[in-house]
Amino acid sequence: MEWDGTTWDDPSADQLHDLLADMNLRFRFVVVERPGKEPAGHHYMQVHLNDDFSYQVEYREGGPEHHFQAHVPAQPEMLRPQPVAGILQAWAFERPGWREALDWTPWNGSPN
Repeated sequence: MEWDGTTWDDPSADQLHDLLADMNLRFRFVVVERPGKEPAGHHYMQVHLNDDFSYQVEYREGGPEHHFQAHVPAQPEMLRPQPVAGILQAWAFERPGWREALDWTPWNGSPN
């Protein structure tokens, strides 16, 4: 869902990239869900833009024991969404390698 309430069903890789590129300090979140997985609402990847333009990335695949987080340092403005976009796209399209791309730690309710 975008800041204006627009939702995307089955977004393309370019749409995912553009959603991340449009993030700013007023509209800080992008959440992509995998519908049809049980338990419903517990299969997603979420990206938060921090004050320093670094990213907090989370993914969840079921219950709380399957909820992880990682930090992506701030990038130069021209490259800002690239590292996170690649991970989000790989996750969304179930491509290999996204888990190895970041140092995931169990989510504990606070940023890394």
